Amino acid sequence: MAFSSTVSIYDNSLLLVKSIHRLSNQPRTPSGHIKLQATGVATPSFKQSFQSLEVTSKSEKVPLPAFDFKEYMIAKANRVNKALDEAIPLQHPQKIHEAMRYSLLAGGKRVRPILCIASCELVGGDEGLAMPAACALEMIHTMSLIHDDLPCMDNDDLRRGKPTSHRIFGEDIAVLAGDALLSLAFEHVASNTKNVSSGRVVQAIAELGSTVGAKGLVAGQIVDIDSEGKEVSLSTLEYIHVHKTAKLLEAAAVCGGIMGGADATSVERLRKYARSIGLLFQVVDDILDVTKSSEELGKTAGKDLASDKATYPKLMGMDEAKKFAARLVDEANQGLAFFDDVKAAPLYHLANYIASLQN
Repeated sequence: MAFSSTVSIYDNSLLLVKSIHRLSNQPRTPSGHIKLQATGVATPSFKQSFQSLEVTSKSEKVPLPAFDFKEYMIAKANRVNKALDEAIPLQHPQKIHEAMRYSLLAGGKRVRPILCIASCELVGGDEGLAMPAACALEMIHTMSLIHDDLPCMDNDDLRRGKPTSHRIFGEDIAVLAGDALLSLAFEHVASNTKNVSSGRVVQAIAELGSTVGAKGLVAGQIVDIDSEGKEVSLSTLEYIHVHKTAKLLEAAAVCGGIMGGADATSVERLRKYARSIGLLFQVVDDILDVTKSSEELGKTAGKDLASDKATYPKLMGMDEAKKFAARLVDEANQGLAFFDDVKAAPLYHLANYIASLQN
């Protein structure tokens, strides 16, 4: 059964405006890096972040199942943040752990770890089985953001409403922080997953490795780099974003399903669902890059246009890009039709939430 909904999310633009204005006035080290004012990084309140999130049904024929999506997201995000905080204590050498924590605990919606946990619960598992993999996914995602923001890549100064890692710590430490988060992700799954068979843990680790390597994130990134300034087909654009964006969301759903004991058929259904929302995530991001400001996004707006990158609005036009996003929501929801509606409620709502993101 497919569901349809709309979601509005809390607009933290005032906070982001202040962050951008502070960037030029931050105290700096002799080498020019922005000084970090505290050794610990406080995690923003997720209750505040989702304060105005509302889910309402657009379909009179097929109402959404009774489910408090806002409270679910707040509760899961807070527990994920607690687990992430505990996974990387401040210790010697302090600088690298500060840098890892700075980016990992900087906020964010925690969509990937929550998707992992929701997928585990969908197939009969519980949060505890999936939490190490959920944390690993956020570590990998954060690594990708740190490296993506580097001057040799996208050269961005703002991420999640804060100065990027290399602006605070320098390029050398930023690279190492990303490397450390990536290696820790695999160690964390292997060392901390409990009550799951070793075979399933290995299967999940293999999924993560495939996702981040030359068949996953790296593949999408290299084709994206090679495509700058060139005429790009829709099929090439889809390849880029299936690998750069959708693959990690696929891994989240698949790893959650594996840890929850799903059979092969259910795992592939979860993969199909996640691929749809992964592409949806990118289409929405492309639209927001054109329609929102840096203050609203918490990152530099208009970067794709400035670097002449191919985007869905550029190749399809804005109206067709929005229609494509709507089709991806429908495809995602159709992928859940084989599961119990009540257990699948978080995933139905998640697809519609992504479609309505404002930052």
